[in-house]
Amino acid sequence: MSFNVPETDKKRVVIVGGGFGGLKLANQLKGSGFQVVLVDKNNYHQFLPLIYQVASAGLEPSSISFPFRKIFRKREDFYFRWANVTGFRAEKNTVSTSIGKLRYDYLILAAGTVTNYFGNANIEEAALPMKTVEEAMTMRNIVLSNLEKAVTCEDPVQKQELMNIVIVGGGATGVEISGVLSEMKRFVIPGDYPDLDVSKINVYLIEASSKLLGAMSPHSSASSEKFLRGMGINVLMNTKVLDYKDNKVVLDNGQEIPTQTFIWVSGVRATAFNHVKPEQLNRGGRIMVDEFNRVKGTENVFAIGDICYQTEKDYPNGHPQLAQVAIQQGVLLASNLKKLENGEKLEPFHYRNLGSLATIGRNKAVADFANINTHGWFAWIIWLVVHLRSILGIRNKLVVLINWVWSYLTYDNHIRLIMSAKKHITVDDEED
Repeated sequence: MSFNVPETDKKRVVIVGGGFGGLKLANQLKGSGFQVVLVDKNNYHQFLPLIYQVASAGLEPSSISFPFRKIFRKREDFYFRWANVTGFRAEKNTVSTSIGKLRYDYLILAAGTVTNYFGNANIEEAALPMKTVEEAMTMRNIVLSNLEKAVTCEDPVQKQELMNIVIVGGGATGVEISGVLSEMKRFVIPGDYPDLDVSKINVYLIEASSKLLGAMSPHSSASSEKFLRGMGINVLMNTKVLDYKDNKVVLDNGQEIPTQTFIWVSGVRATAFNHVKPEQLNRGGRIMVDEFNRVKGTENVFAIGDICYQTEKDYPNGHPQLAQVAIQQGVLLASNLKKLENGEKLEPFHYRNLGSLATIGRNKAVADFANINTHGWFAWIIWLVVHLRSILGIRNKLVVLINWVWSYLTYDNHIRLIMSAKKHITVDDEED
């Protein structure tokens, strides 16, 4: 296999990753005179803020996914290639992938992050991550199949393992999945599983620090914790997970929680590439860039979004790993690439904080905007509107809206199917 991208007199921009930043950059380069090549290990864009709803059987995966080829249909000088990128050679202007090497004039790394297990092999093997649609589908299957097993299980110890759900990580994803599982326990499981004692279903949320939603305000953190405790979630703060063995989550306070549903959303690290030098990396494996998002020590390699480490006066420890950062960097980088070609002065990046949102459950959310912090029903409505507007495609917007309305009116999520592909198709890695 090979890229089979035609050679041209136009400068070639290769974008690695079609997340929020990469997708925005590719769209902004329309009609720019560049040949644009987007490379991604999936053939679709994932709307990650709603991935927890796929994991909890609230939405179908197709509702938050959109094929790249449909997004860029009939676009001249644009090429999508389904491949896994393994590394790049800045001195040779080539990027290495599972389908061969490709020359570039400008390379943009926008591959985001992967789950960080902090070197614990037992946790990595047993835990359920939630960074992709596929992982969300796996989680949905396991949550539902464990409930089915609990119905017929006669061993009381194993039965309790099947009915305990442990979520590690008190960021937005952890808070949101905890809330939706609590509502599932309250509104869905009693009807679907009348022969299960719902009072024995326990949802635990474990956070190593003293604050939930660490990137948000103390007001939002406190409100989210109050909401979760009121919904029956066992919130354990200042508690670290040391290990997972014998179907038990081992905590640093000596406690062990038996469970076969172990969800890990505790941290991320940047996607790694071959031939990136250690001095180009910062904490979490993030690639260091200058104020123009140019990778340290290079002239024509850039990084945007969660994968990059960029500082400015208001963010001395790097920008938060949020979609808005990636989107704004993508917009500015598109403009700067055009300026590079025209010999114009580049514009440095400055992040504009548009606010942060997190939903906890029905009529419950928290929102931070400048000096305004709100929570409850009003924040929940804002969350709904913002996320609905951000989803790609009219069809997807309608499907999500209908699902939300139906769920709100009936207290029921209706997509509780245990389904998995018999053969998983992936792009192969190629040694560089």
